[in-house]
Amino acid sequence: MKKTSTRLADGRELIYYDSRDDVVRDAADRRPLDPTSTTSEIRHDALLGDSVAIASHRQGRTYHPPADECPLCPSEGDRLSEIPDSSYDVVVFENRFPSLAGDSGRCEVVCFTSDHNASFADLTEEQAGLVLDAWTDRTAELSHLPSVEQVFCFENRGAEIGVTLGHPHGQIYGYPFTTPRTALMLRSAAAHKEATGGGNLFDHVVEQERAAGSRIVLEGEHWVAFVPYAAHWPYEVHLYPKRRVPDLLALDEDARTEFPKVYLELLRRFDRIFGEGEPPTPYIAAWHQAPFGGLEQFEGVSRDDFALHLELFTIRRTSGKLKFLAGSESGMNVFINDVPPETAAQRLREVASS
Repeated sequence: MKKTSTRLADGRELIYYDSRDDVVRDAADRRPLDPTSTTSEIRHDALLGDSVAIASHRQGRTYHPPADECPLCPSEGDRLSEIPDSSYDVVVFENRFPSLAGDSGRCEVVCFTSDHNASFADLTEEQAGLVLDAWTDRTAELSHLPSVEQVFCFENRGAEIGVTLGHPHGQIYGYPFTTPRTALMLRSAAAHKEATGGGNLFDHVVEQERAAGSRIVLEGEHWVAFVPYAAHWPYEVHLYPKRRVPDLLALDEDARTEFPKVYLELLRRFDRIFGEGEPPTPYIAAWHQAPFGGLEQFEGVSRDDFALHLELFTIRRTSGKLKFLAGSESGMNVFINDVPPETAAQRLREVASS
């Protein structure tokens, strides 16, 4: 992998990740952009104990532009985009309309391919491996920023999810705090460790799923994917490396090599869940990594007690119907799942690639 860092016209950082070492990336951003101005602010909710990012400048962000005006496609002639070069493998840049910025963290965009009409599932294993390298590199870089405590790599796919740009891309958030979801997992891990005299909760969950077998979706030599026992979403898969590690940086070479094959198969199965002729399945793919700071608030656990894993889920519950977060989910955070996890796992096994 070759990494080339440059600056856009308004001062934001942009990084090219190339599979070839001989690629030269010296194209300049020719757009007349003013310096980026953001109003990101973190406010603490005294009742719930969590935090909310207030980012009013995002109201003016680019919204469903036509394909020939996509800001994530390479620049071509007089059509100038966020990527100055005429081609790229993988590129990462600071979001022009960030939810988090400055002392409140950092937001980046990850473009998986220059092909506007592709999706992550269309990538080759080599391309998917390069994305994994980019995720890992950005996790390492952002972890050193004083304003970042936790790094979150994720992809929103589909208009139903709320995606405003159709080009295949994801995002990376560097939060200035440990997110509520991660905090819940760490507290559960601490309680399990105390109750079992040192046992690891994540290991226990994976071991139980592998022993039960009914919710296993696929298993490789170094990764295992399953629908969790208490899945919140109609079709939800958790992907774990078999050797527990706290973050992407700690994955060994064997796990890194096998990941593209396993992950691409999962994504392709997601697109086949609802049968032939159905539109692409909307989904969220979320990497859960241990925070890089703030662990002192979770008594009894360390970073090494956390388990890196990816959670992949769709809000589509059946053909043409979405799972809406209504009163119980949005009002009380109590999920109601219409699809039994065992049924979801069976369906995801049925649509395996031949």
